Amino acid sequence: MTLAQLLIFIPAAFLVAMSPGANNLLAFSNGSRAGFGAAIRALAGRLVAFALMIGLVAAGLGAVLATSKLAFTLIKWAGAAYLLWLAVRMWSAPVEQGAPPPVRMMRAEFLTAMSNPKAVLLFTAFLPQFVVGDTGISGQLMALGVVYIAVEGAAAALWAGGGAWLGARALSAARRKIIDRAAALAMIGAAGLILRSERP
Repeated sequence: MTLAQLLIFIPAAFLVAMSPGANNLLAFSNGSRAGFGAAIRALAGRLVAFALMIGLVAAGLGAVLATSKLAFTLIKWAGAAYLLWLAVRMWSAPVEQGAPPPVRMMRAEFLTAMSNPKAVLLFTAFLPQFVVGDTGISGQLMALGVVYIAVEGAAAALWAGGGAWLGARALSAARRKIIDRAAALAMIGAAGLILRSERP
């Protein structure tokens, strides 16, 4: 990967990674409820999921998933159902309950990423745009994927930091409940967007 490739790829990847999708909303919620450190540790679940997806794309299986109507539909409905379940948990969780266990937050990050069909489409359509030439395509995709995961981690840390900053200042139970329910509504919106998504 050349320096010129990186100078083009990194800003584009950062813009994609910063978009307010389900995982970033989850990182924001985790930050507000559990603090920055716990939210950062939970990101490992998302990054592992993305690494698996990038591996599939590099192996040529991403295109198969992206073009299979049945696979896309199953992932889409499963993803929307999972986001709605998360939204219900966020909406109904008592503030006094405190932060979720670290393993649960990490699992939620992993499942949210894996159950989002847009993530597979993203890696299938986005990464190949930055491949140069017709040789070593799999290696280039893996290298781009490693860089993207680093960029994703940085962008997610900003979302988690924003949630932690807001959570530290909304000290009353009523305000924390507002944050949780706003995140729940955003998750419902994300589920709706997933249900509306179609294969290109």
